[in-house]
Amino acid sequence: MKRSQFFLFGFLVILVLGLVVFWAPFKKEEVKSPTVSQMAPIDEAYDRILSSSVHPIKGELLIEGALRGMAETLEDPYSKYMTKEEAKSHRDSLADERVGIGLEIVENKGRFIVITPMKSSPAEKAGVKPYDEIVQVDGERVVGKSLLELLTAIKGEKGTNVSLTVFRETEDRHVELKMTRSPLQIQTVTSERVEKDDIAIGYVSISVFGEKTAEEWEKQTRTLIQQGIEGLLIDVRGNPGGYLHSVEQVISTMFKNEQIYAYMQDSKGVLEPLTTTVTEEDNYLKEMHTIPIVLLQNEGSASASEVLSGALKTSQRALIAGGKSFGKGTVQETWALNNGGEMKLSSHKWLTPKQQWIHGTGIEADLKVEASELYQLEPFPTSGSYQVGDFHTDIIYSQKVLKALGFSISRVDGYFDEDTAKAVLTFKKEKKLVTDANMDQPFFKSIRDTILTYKTSKKHDEQYQVSLGYLIHSIKK
Repeated sequence: MKRSQFFLFGFLVILVLGLVVFWAPFKKEEVKSPTVSQMAPIDEAYDRILSSSVHPIKGELLIEGALRGMAETLEDPYSKYMTKEEAKSHRDSLADERVGIGLEIVENKGRFIVITPMKSSPAEKAGVKPYDEIVQVDGERVVGKSLLELLTAIKGEKGTNVSLTVFRETEDRHVELKMTRSPLQIQTVTSERVEKDDIAIGYVSISVFGEKTAEEWEKQTRTLIQQGIEGLLIDVRGNPGGYLHSVEQVISTMFKNEQIYAYMQDSKGVLEPLTTTVTEEDNYLKEMHTIPIVLLQNEGSASASEVLSGALKTSQRALIAGGKSFGKGTVQETWALNNGGEMKLSSHKWLTPKQQWIHGTGIEADLKVEASELYQLEPFPTSGSYQVGDFHTDIIYSQKVLKALGFSISRVDGYFDEDTAKAVLTFKKEKKLVTDANMDQPFFKSIRDTILTYKTSKKHDEQYQVSLGYLIHSIKK
């Protein structure tokens, strides 16, 4: 070998060795993480992310992400993984006693608006008003937080204090309000005795099937029976469901003992009949087993509400009025996980006594009654100032309200045209507001007040009035 070639070869060897030595200090030594499952791909991905990702993350968050992903793969909106905090919030939503300050809050365009404080709640006593905007909790700004994060910040232990800073648009000022968290009694059943055409009807509304709903139901209906009623109107509009054992106890007061009110079907297709349980038939139950009933439902009536509707309809125990129900025919169970979270899964289907599965189709009303357009609208937190040529979601809402009030509106797409301007001007004149054609704060407040006044009077509730009239007519026959 020539001398020059030898030196060239030696240089290349040294260069290669140098590269190896140069790279070695920068090569990360793989650290094996504890095994998190018995499935190699999951463990490998877990180890690789922790050891190689440039985005640092805690191992427990990776596990939570995997759990969420498994639940989401089912493509079932009712099956999901819940963290410890989310699971507690879910249980609280069905509890009949909660600790808090008693606020109903909605998020609108990144702002947190108070819908209403609960009656006699710490929030109401402290002076919180509808449409207040929450801007701080205990001195910390809420900008950028999610609704769940806001609610978590407001919640706390019984007897502890919390301070809210709200912006009150009607007064154009910020107000700091202090209150003490306390137990809140959540009533899920309300009732009243209604007299019309010399006939007394019991009206009972069930907002959700919670832990003590059956107890509240029996107490309210016993009182109505004692007061003397000839018919019963049950309202489950907007009732999202709740506990199956709760609706079973309610159904049992209207059915004979051991009567099938639904079927449960497991993942293997095995059917199990669900039957009513009546311990002792007293005068109250004798009346409840025979009294004429109309059940009022809408597209917001789901799950346990549909179990009630399906049982009453199939057995012809009641007439179903209103609109078609939501169509949720699955039952969820939750399993506690060792990280404190819970996995909620649709583990069973429920079927009507005729073994019909109503999932995705709902239960049709026997007596179809449409709610008036204005009655269906909720008082939405709108703000700002708009004029001809503007485009905004607040304008869409206002156009819908004005059209429902009978004004000539050619479009409800959020574009502020001349027809909208004429309607706004006429509305403001009728309400004795500043007579210009702009949508402003006084206009939005008057719109909200108009809807609230309309909805608080049952004479505007077409579904209620028709159902009540039908019940009275059937009793008179």
